[in-house]
Amino acid sequence: MKEISITSSFTVYESLAELPTEIQDLMNEAVEVRKKAYAPYSQFRVGAALLLDNGKTILGSNQENAAYPSGLCAERTAIFYAGSAYPDAKILKMAITAASDTNQTTAPIPPCGSCRQSIAEYEIRQETPIEIYFMGEIGEVYKSSSLKNLLPFMFDKKFL
Repeated sequence: MKEISITSSFTVYESLAELPTEIQDLMNEAVEVRKKAYAPYSQFRVGAALLLDNGKTILGSNQENAAYPSGLCAERTAIFYAGSAYPDAKILKMAITAASDTNQTTAPIPPCGSCRQSIAEYEIRQETPIEIYFMGEIGEVYKSSSLKNLLPFMFDKKFL
């Protein structure tokens, strides 16, 4: 038997104001689209903004449905639209923000497992890392240099 150790590393920004201007703008777009989320059941709103290598910004918010699990997370809403509308574009950066209607979220909220797997598919397909920035409603912003940092044992087509 042997043991392996896997380490993840994140850059932590104390606030939105510490981010590079380009990322502040991207996160502000994620904040605005978060406000448009359809979240009548969870009352938990998520916004995502993607920066593509063609200069386009793609937005997504979570969309819930009474027939669980028919809804879709903000990250997947944005990434699937990017893949559909701009299939040859690479996703360079992703900004994610989450807020609750019932209490203030101050901890950075990372993508859920389903979103991590979906982002992994695109990162592997484009063969370049996707920088991921995530935060709550206020407070620190975490930066991951790639999805692989968040999901070190990615499942992809090589296993099929």
